[in-house]
Amino acid sequence: MKLPTATAASLVGLIIAPALAQMTPSAAPSATVPVPATKRVTCLATTQSLNGQVKRDQMQLCMAQARVDCLKQAIDQKVVGEPRKAFIKTCVGTDGADGAEQQ
Repeated sequence: MKLPTATAASLVGLIIAPALAQMTPSAAPSATVPVPATKRVTCLATTQSLNGQVKRDQMQLCMAQARVDCLKQAIDQKVVGEPRKAFIKTCVGTDGADGAEQQ
C-alpha cells in the first residue's frame, strides 16, 4: 500500500515542480527593480573593507575620479553654467557638502 502512495506523491511533485519553476522567474523581475547606484555609493562600497587613513585616502581618490568622470560626461553633453553644477552633483551623488569637506 505504501508503494502506490509514494509513487503518487512523487508524480504530484513532478507535476507541480515545473509549474512553480515557470512562475518564479517571471515574478522575480517585477518584484525587484534595480536602482542605479550613484558613484558615491560605489566609492563607499569599494572602501568598506578599509580602515583609518587608508579608507579616507581611497574614498577621496575615488570621489575625485567620480567628479572627473561626471565632468567629462557634462562636457560631452554640452551642459554649461548652473545646470552643469547640478548635473555633476546628481551624477556623483552628493549634495554639495561633500566637496566642501574635502577641500
